[in-house]
Amino acid sequence: MQNSSQLQILIVDDHRLLLNGTIALVRDRFADAEIRSAQTVQEAKQKVEECLPDLVIADLSIPETSGTDAHVEHGLAMLRGWMAEYPYLNLMVQSSNIKALIRLVPEIEAHQGGFTLADKSLSIDVLLTRIEWAIQGLTHTKDLKMGLEIKPEWIEVLTLAFQEGLQDKAIAQAMHKSERMIRHYWSKIQDALEIYPEDGKNIRALTQIRAREKGLLD
Repeated sequence: MQNSSQLQILIVDDHRLLLNGTIALVRDRFADAEIRSAQTVQEAKQKVEECLPDLVIADLSIPETSGTDAHVEHGLAMLRGWMAEYPYLNLMVQSSNIKALIRLVPEIEAHQGGFTLADKSLSIDVLLTRIEWAIQGLTHTKDLKMGLEIKPEWIEVLTLAFQEGLQDKAIAQAMHKSERMIRHYWSKIQDALEIYPEDGKNIRALTQIRAREKGLLD
């Protein structure tokens, strides 16, 4: 591991108490490290651009800018951008929304820097261990089931249907696809989620429930 005096660590979390708690833990373990913090995507991106850190510890549900609402999509987009622009950036996701990372499986698998996960409910010892692993460039995604293969178009269908309340005709218009193609997407989504017609059960409702369980929806 690098000497702590050489480390620069950025911690991203919009909850001040949780942010301060993580800063205190990291400072206790890496006493001489330079620790920076950010509470929005805009601020985090700026600090990474200013001085590429040895490690970024980031929550997923954060606001885009100050005064706006926090959403998981903002954190996912931030991570996706960093992995594309900085392929060797060491990352640790510390969040209560770990399942949502299933949407970034291809990017995570291709990323060449460290990438570890830590649910906020984990113990301090586990959290610190995964910080150290990420700094060393190691990958630990055991907590995330990576076997589910979901295409970006399927995520868009789920989002338009269950987060924006659109019906298939409106989904087709929004995606510039035919309604037949949207029905095809639904079939593929339900097959991937192992959802099949059952008497007395609403297949779309079951799809929404299972998609949320798998982290495909917030």
